[in-house]
Amino acid sequence: MEYEIKDISLAPHGAKKIDWVKKNCPLLRSLEEDFSKEKPFEGVRIALSIHLEAKTAYLCKVLAAGGAEMYITGSNPLSTQDDVAAALVDAGLSVFAWHGTTEQEYEDHIQKVLSHHCNIIIDDGGDLVTTLHSKMTDELQYVIGGCEETTTGIIRLMAMARENKLTFPMVMVNNADCKHLFDNRYGTGQSVWDGINRTTNLIVAGKKVVVAGYGWCGKGVAMRAKGLGAQVIVTEIDPIKAIEAVMDGFTVLPMSEAAKEGDFFVTVTGCAGVITTEHMKTMKNGAILCNAGHFDVEIDMAGLRKCALSSIDQRDNIIGYEVREGAFVYVLGEGRLVNLACGDGHPAEIMDMSFAIQALSAKYLVEHKEEIKEKLIVVPRDVDLEVANRKLKFLGISIDKLTPEQEKYLGESAV
Repeated sequence: MEYEIKDISLAPHGAKKIDWVKKNCPLLRSLEEDFSKEKPFEGVRIALSIHLEAKTAYLCKVLAAGGAEMYITGSNPLSTQDDVAAALVDAGLSVFAWHGTTEQEYEDHIQKVLSHHCNIIIDDGGDLVTTLHSKMTDELQYVIGGCEETTTGIIRLMAMARENKLTFPMVMVNNADCKHLFDNRYGTGQSVWDGINRTTNLIVAGKKVVVAGYGWCGKGVAMRAKGLGAQVIVTEIDPIKAIEAVMDGFTVLPMSEAAKEGDFFVTVTGCAGVITTEHMKTMKNGAILCNAGHFDVEIDMAGLRKCALSSIDQRDNIIGYEVREGAFVYVLGEGRLVNLACGDGHPAEIMDMSFAIQALSAKYLVEHKEEIKEKLIVVPRDVDLEVANRKLKFLGISIDKLTPEQEKYLGESAV
């Protein structure tokens, strides 16, 4: 076992966090029990880069229970929890991560994880896959395949596939129904506002909230903002999503107009340069900005730091920037993922579903490694349905099933 963490003495506190997650993740508990008996990952080395907090840690322990040799790092410098990293090391897993890494330290940790001839890659945002294909090509020969957690990561994978640069199969975990319909919408919706509220301690009711992007994550953020009593403005580039936002009861404006009206701004697009310095210069004094996309490029932080007349470290995870004389905008979590930089991420029950998809997708790759030919793989429907059926069971909910006559009438199973 190798590791690079901040402080191993923090392990007992991290172990308590992981135990709480385990108690609230019945899907992963059931998979841990199954994997312990079946050992589907015996002799398999797994490299994992996901936001390193308690729910991710429990996923790592579930995979290890299945026989996997785990090499773990975080996927964001501000989302790693040092006590959780210590608890994993104390449990015998190899971890290379600490909170607040520099860019160079972050890259070093990625490379140390990948230097162990790993067979399965579990990625969140694409940094493991990108590093393998750009800086560590000698390690590609050991890879069976991988799984990608996020929209941003899948966008990167699709670009690589179009250019014929992706050399091994990747399961698009984010696109599974049991992932994006719940994680992206309900998970992001709740965790973003958890992060904002605990960090700012300000009222949301009666304020104007600008949500940039109306994909599944944006829908969740807008829905929760409405529930908190805000007036919600949506900005979009997709005309269909814009119509959808209107019919969901929200105002739709271009960012150039929304910038002048908003009290809170949340970017959820997966793109760069969504809120520019020109937008920020027109914002109300006291406007609060945060990002819920994977990378810290949706708000132009570099431009803001350069053009600001002054800045103030206002409060933990809040920096104020003077965009015109006497007028400040306040950025949460340095423009990084607000739900993790300023909070604990998605609720445990939501990640229970997402990480069950991850674990079963990794198992699928190992079991079907000889027959998989395509580079981008949709999560098998059987995996999605297994997670959904297990989830219903743990919720104590029963549903109807088609009779043979109904199946004959429809010509095929409805599911």
